[in-house]
Amino acid sequence: MAEGLSAPRSRGRLARDLFHAVSDRGVQKRALLVAVVVGVILNAINQGDRILAGQSPDVVKLILTHIVPYCVGVYGGATAILGRR
Repeated sequence: MAEGLSAPRSRGRLARDLFHAVSDRGVQKRALLVAVVVGVILNAINQGDRILAGQSPDVVKLILTHIVPYCVGVYGGATAILGRR
């Protein structure tokens, strides 16, 4: 096999490796931190005028604005771990 290339993983092994990478405590902690920081900033940008006007924010948007950066953080961390294997 050429240097730098690894043998392809079986589907079962890939699924197991992906599960372990996504479940990694470090990946989870970093993704949560990213979700909180980015989510607060995006909510301030997207709904700040509502909040400053004394209106309640759109709860669905508030939740999704935190979930999306969390998922991106988990994906990035997991792919980084899988890329090292």
